[in-house]
Amino acid sequence: MGAPEPNLHAQALDGELMYWVPFDAPQRDSCGDGPYRKAQIRDRCLRVEPGGPDTP
Repeated sequence: MGAPEPNLHAQALDGELMYWVPFDAPQRDSCGDGPYRKAQIRDRCLRVEPGGPDTP
């Protein structure tokens, strides 16, 4: 993941950040567009997996 960016959407929470998250394999969206290699995700929608690379 890269450095977080401020979420400038009108409905964003104060101080909310966005992260670019790469996929393990390219993905298509619900309309069939893509394939996409990464997506921009709000920080409140992310969680660290137990035993993941960011877990001590």
